Amino acid sequence: MSNPQLVIPPAYGKYLDQVWSGEAPLTELRPGVSSRDGLVPIYEHARVYTGFANVVVFDTGDGLVMVDSGEWPTAGDLHRAVREWSTEPVAAVVYTHGHVDHVFGVMLFDGEAAQRGAPAIEVIAHEAVAARFDRYKRTAGYNSWINRRQFQIPDLNWPQQYRYPDTVYRDAMTYRRGELTFELVHARGETDDATYVWVPELRTVCTGDLFIWNTPNAGNPQKAQRYPLEWAAALREIQRLGAEVLLPGHGVPIVGAQRIELALGETAEL
Repeated sequence: MSNPQLVIPPAYGKYLDQVWSGEAPLTELRPGVSSRDGLVPIYEHARVYTGFANVVVFDTGDGLVMVDSGEWPTAGDLHRAVREWSTEPVAAVVYTHGHVDHVFGVMLFDGEAAQRGAPAIEVIAHEAVAARFDRYKRTAGYNSWINRRQFQIPDLNWPQQYRYPDTVYRDAMTYRRGELTFELVHARGETDDATYVWVPELRTVCTGDLFIWNTPNAGNPQKAQRYPLEWAAALREIQRLGAEVLLPGHGVPIVGAQRIELALGETAEL
């Protein structure tokens, strides 16, 4: 894929500038900003679903590849948004980590593939994701209570069924599909099972929750201590990629190499 061009809508591009400068809050909903507006174009072959947790959808020319799949309340909206854009089958889904707001949109696409008689979707993740799902099932009652308290959602019930990965890796993995390459790299940050995804043809990095437009949650009274030293090192690694587009696990995209370098560097320093 030679010389890809950004196709970000002008109104959305202006909003990204305003968020960067502090003129507009991340929580402000404008046309093209929320999931109710469908997928936001970044490149011709890459779009973002912006919900509580983001999902990135790539058209490889040989099926769609999704990075993350969102939370269970938005699974139907995500499916509709993807299908409004493309009827191509979903070939693969990469989990950036196993948190429940990133892994629950696969099931509808699984069902669709089965109905079509299409090949099954390949879910790819770090090897520690399966152990996280096993732990979540054992501690569903505990997780219900602590997340009700942390997020102030009194009727939250922790899920007990998960779509496990089909393919796992340990340190790094290259997945090639159609015209795009997906370089998966393991890191420890907010979780021990984190993956960031580098797409060199688009000079684009998907960070998952390694970058979320917020102070790194290296531990809080509800949750275990996380991995601040490894987290900072991972941000420095991503910084060295020289990405021109950063698509975070939460919050809006960052466009421009200088902005990305500054955002990652300041977060690592913090």
